[in-house]
Parts: sequence; C-alpha cells; structure tokens
Amino acid sequence: MPKRKSGDAGRVSSGPAAVVTQQPITDTIEKNFMPYAMSVIVARAIPEIDGFKPAHRKLLYTMYTMGLMTGPRTKCANVVGQTMHLNPHGGDAIYDTLVRLTRGNESLLHPFIDSKGSFGKHYSSDMAYAAQRYTECKLDPFCAEIFAGISEDAVDFIPNYDNTTTEPTLLPTTFPNILVTPSVGIAVGMASSICPFNLAETCDAAIQMLYDPDTTTEQLLDILRAPDFPCGGILLYDREQMSEIYRTGRGSFRVRAKYRYDPKENCIDILEIPYSTSIELILKRISDLVKENKLREISDFRDEIDLSGFKLTLDLRRGTDPDKLMLKLFKLTTLEDSFDCNFNVLIDGSPKVLGVRAILEEWIRFRIGCVRRQLTFQLQKKTERLHLLIGLGKILLDIDKAIKIIRETKLDRDVVPNLMKGFDIDQPQAEFVADIRLRNINREYIMKQMQNIDDLKKETSELSDKIGDEKKLRRHIIAELKEIKKKYSKPRLTQIMYAEDVEFYDGSDDEPEDTSANVFFTAEGYLKSISAASLRMNAEQKLKDGDRIIWSGELSGSTELLFITDRQQAYKAKVSDFSGCKASDMGDYVPAKLSMDDGEKALLMIPVKKYADDICLVYIFENGKGARIPLSAYETKGNRRRLTGAYSGVSPLIGVMTDSDAEPKDMILIASNSRGAVISSALLPKMSTRTSAGNKLVNLKAGQTLTEASDDLSRFGDLKANRRDRIPAPLSKIALLDAEMSQMKIE
Repeated sequence: MPKRKSGDAGRVSSGPAAVVTQQPITDTIEKNFMPYAMSVIVARAIPEIDGFKPAHRKLLYTMYTMGLMTGPRTKCANVVGQTMHLNPHGGDAIYDTLVRLTRGNESLLHPFIDSKGSFGKHYSSDMAYAAQRYTECKLDPFCAEIFAGISEDAVDFIPNYDNTTTEPTLLPTTFPNILVTPSVGIAVGMASSICPFNLAETCDAAIQMLYDPDTTTEQLLDILRAPDFPCGGILLYDREQMSEIYRTGRGSFRVRAKYRYDPKENCIDILEIPYSTSIELILKRISDLVKENKLREISDFRDEIDLSGFKLTLDLRRGTDPDKLMLKLFKLTTLEDSFDCNFNVLIDGSPKVLGVRAILEEWIRFRIGCVRRQLTFQLQKKTERLHLLIGLGKILLDIDKAIKIIRETKLDRDVVPNLMKGFDIDQPQAEFVADIRLRNINREYIMKQMQNIDDLKKETSELSDKIGDEKKLRRHIIAELKEIKKKYSKPRLTQIMYAEDVEFYDGSDDEPEDTSANVFFTAEGYLKSISAASLRMNAEQKLKDGDRIIWSGELSGSTELLFITDRQQAYKAKVSDFSGCKASDMGDYVPAKLSMDDGEKALLMIPVKKYADDICLVYIFENGKGARIPLSAYETKGNRRRLTGAYSGVSPLIGVMTDSDAEPKDMILIASNSRGAVISSALLPKMSTRTSAGNKLVNLKAGQTLTEASDDLSRFGDLKANRRDRIPAPLSKIALLDAEMSQMKIE
C-alpha cells in the first residue's frame, strides 16, 4: 500500500480512481454529532416540567391505556411488550425503567407502580431483580394524580415513532412531581440531578406561590424545609447552603447514615444510609480499612438485610466508643455522603437550570394551561349537550308533529332535513332527535331532559368565567393540591440536623483536655455545657417554651453523666461528649445525642464520680410502690453506653430522684383523687436488683393511682410539720394525709 503523502488529509481513495472530499470539522459536528446530542438531551436524559423523562412517560401511559389503573396485576413482560409500541429501545431498557418506579424497589417516596415479586433494592447493586416473566405490576392509585384530565385535552398528543398511535407530550400532573420524584440523568455536555422533596411540604410551597407569586426564596425555605429521601438518613442542614440551592438550582449538601447501638450485643446497627451510596460500596470500604489496620475497633461486619428492612451490623471490640467510631466512619466511608444538585429541567424543549422557586413558577404556568384546556374541553361538551337539549325542547311543543314528519318521510336520508325544516332546528339537533328510540318519544322522557337545561346553562356560565379568570384557575389548583396533601402526604423520612450541632472526626485519638464546665439539664431533655467565661458574659439561659432547668452545677469534662429514661433504660455519657455552647443556645437534645429510641425521654440526669453504695436512685411507681436502688447497681465493665432494665417495668414510673444514706429526702406523693402525702425516702429499704418492683408506700382505693412524685416541695408552697395543713396555691385542693386520714395509709 503506498504511503500517504503530506497534504493528503481529507482525501478518500476507493479503487483505482481517487475521490477527494473535503469537509470542515464544524460541519461534521453540526451534521453528525449535534442531532445525536440534541436527541439525548431532549428525548432521553433530562426530565421535563411534569417530572418525567420520555421513557417513564411512555411506560406509565402504556399501562394507563392497558387499563391497569384498576383490576388485577399483569405480568411485567406483558407491559414491556406493549410499551414497545411507544419506546423502541428494547425490553431490557424498558424493564429497567419499570423496576425503578415500583414500590418493591423503594427508590421513590411515592411509587407509581404497585408491584409483586422481587424488584431488588435501590440501595444494593448486587440485589438483582427477577426476570420480567416472573414479576407482576399495575398502576398505583397515586397515578390518578398524574393522569387527571388526560382524556379531556389537558395536554398535547403526538404520533409515536412509526405513526401507528399517539402519545402525550407531557402528563398533566396535579402536583409538582418534578420536585417530589428524584431524577438523575447524564446527557451530552450536560446533566441533571434533582433530589426529592416531601409531598406535603411541596404542595404547601406550591399553594404559597399560587397565593402570592412574589413569595421569596427565604420564605419558601420555611415551608419546603429540605430534601426528603425515601431511604431516610440525617441531612446536615446549613441554611445558607440550602438557600443557594433553592435560588440557583446548583449546590450540594451532606447526608449521614442513621444508626443504633445495641449494648447487649456490643454492636452498631446501621438502619438508614445516604441515597447516593450502596451497601456494597460501604462494605467494601470498611473491608479495605480493616485490612489496612485503620479500623481496629471493629471485630466483624455483615449485611443483615431481611424482610424487616435495611440493616448493616458492625460488631465492636471491648472498650470501643460507638459514637467516636461512627464519626470516624462518617469521615472515611460513604456512610456520610454528599448529594450534588443540578436542577436542569426541559422547559418548552430547552434545558434550563432553575432554582426551586423558578421550578414552581414554571409548574404553575404549565398546570394553569392544563386546567384551562381541561375546562375548555368540558365547556365544549356541555355546550354541545345544551345545544342538543334546546333542540329537543322544541319537539316538546308538538311531539305528534315530529312523529308525523318521520312517518310520512319516504326516504331515510330526508328525515333529518324534514325535521330541520319542521321545527327550525339545525342538523346536529335534528340528528339527536331522529336517533331517539321510539319508547322515549314521550312527555316524561323529554321533561326529564329539559330539567338539565338550567343546570347546564349554570355550569357553562361558571366554566366560562373560570376559564377567563386566572385567579379562579389558581383557586382551582389550590383546592386540588390541598386534596392531594390530605390523601397522600407522609411524614418526613429524612431527619434534619443543623450542621453546627454535628460532631466531626478530627483524626485525633487523644483524650480531650479535662476542663470544667457549667452544666444545665432541663425537664424537656436539653443539656448545656457552658464554660465559666461564657457564662460570665451572659448568664441568662435560653429555654424552650414551657421548659425549666432541673439540674445545674459545675463539672469536669471527664465526669460521667447517667441519664434515666421513661423506657426502663439508662444511658451513660461524659460531659466532654457534649459540645460547648452559650447560654443563649438551646443546647444538645439528649435523646438525639445519645441515639435513644423514638419517643424516649430522659427524666433524670446524675453526675457520677463514683458508683457508690450510699447514693441511691428512688423510683416511685403509679401503683403506689417505690424502689430504692443503690448507684453501684449501675456500674458496668467496659464502656457501655446504654443499660436496659434500669428499673422495674411492672407499673408506669411517675417520679425518680436521688438521695443518700446521710441525707434522706422528703418526697411528696400525689394521687389521682387530688390528695397527697409527704414521706421520707429513708422509709424505703435498698434493693439488691435494679428491676425490683419495690415496696408499697400508700394504700390506694380501686381505680386510684399515684400521678406525681417530687422532692421539690417548694413547688407546693410552705409545707408545715402538721400534716393536716392544706397545701397552698397553686394546688390548694390537695390535702396531706396522716395516720388518721386512712384513704392513703403509709406503711
């Protein structure tokens, strides 16, 4: 083969005769590359204002035309085959799309497809879904909100790829699905990444924009608080960062896994992970860190996903601090991961990066157009019906004449013209009259039809007014959004935690300096650790409405704190575990800080320098019994953070306090009949076990219970030694008992 000479670039040789072609690279890009790039952008990877990509829209519309809104499920293979009339990309691609929309895959807050069978999980790349011939599906009832009005000309239809049928260009979603359904796509030269938001919050934000189009981004932040992922997790909230995302449509935020420490098994159960990672990626990273000897705290780790849901378990070595380990894992693995936002949406066929406010504006414009078209369609149908009934009304004047005209007409084609001439009606009216069955040519039938004329006139008038009045259209959409929120709203799954309240791993294993701090613990479960210098600058404590301080004092950072909760559990932490704050701050919320169970509340905090036997916890129960447990019973080997069975669960706990052998405390016990007694904690003997049911303090009548127990007698006024004295306001109706008052006899 002869060598190519310099200057021969662009020449193509075929056979003995050389054909020379020259084409600028710009023309090549324009003619060959640009059509492909635009096709990927417009018809594949970027979602439109209805929140769907073309593949999703074609699939859901096919299922809608198959009648799968109602009735039993059908095989997914059947749906895939039918969808090929609109989507020619092949069965595997269609089935991949279907899987992500199902309830079983758990990738959406509000799934569009009700599924049966194995559809894998979005948080696992190895958990494969079953073949389409084994699985079944139908549309979820929630889909009624994305197809509302589609049969009433709410959106445009275009021919499919081979002109054998038609498909909608958009779906007339009655809520801002673009913000509710997550969407990630990579096109040519651009991409889209839209995080999901809570449906109820999104509807509220859209309603606010409909009421006040001048609503600012900052106002929307107070309504649409933050993204909400179907996998839950903890979102590290930075208002400035979130405001930038809402304003520009670009930015990122971080999401942490949610975990629970099991002191019995000395293991950590990770229950929720960030949406952008997978369990295989986390396990591989942990495995690598263990091999590199960077995670000595873990003895074993495993995937424990089962029918109850997601769970990743880490077995810990003795003495491991689970919270510090998790901070380390947040730093070194994707148990804390970022979600990059790029709100790129197709608007009228053009890709645009929009903020949340701009997206809501575009959706409202789109939805107003859908509703106007739908109402116009309804108006046209009602107008046509009214016109026909008006023609029928003229027949009422002389039914016999109509019958005579029809009977005497020789040719069938002349019936309509003769009726038009005989009653001065037009052709559609005459056709309607001519098609009436013989049995309906009676006065009763015609009178019933006439009764509908007034209703139709009123309805057509109202529709005309609404179509021409944008304010009425907005009110119509607001009513739809309120109904959707009422029917389909769900609580937030992703917990919001302010970034400034979150601890981060600093890479140091050194013990913190043992400095002292002023500690304040409140009845609502907030703890403040304030330095002396900070307290001198501002001693006025900020508290939640209705909250009060129940313990305060100066403690060293190494002092251990014992928290007693209302779930028969005790939690241990050190003062240094709580971040320093100012008096004007709310402080750390102890149940969240110590990863307590949902709804669990800390009732008492005890600073412990030594688990001595002469210091006791006094528990008072609803059944009139009390138990006095020495503090030494709560001493444990190793660094356990939670103790179950902290006290008896036979009867509900109504009060817990501390005392000592040297200084017993007077306690007031109040019963449900608004009577009470003051007794000394010294009356209670010490129990050897934490779960002891205790000794009876008072005899209660049938149906009576103790409702309150407290060692803060100052709350009830100046109690004198005479036990017959009345307790002053604010509880003036409570009388103290003594031996003569036998309703509650002290043993």
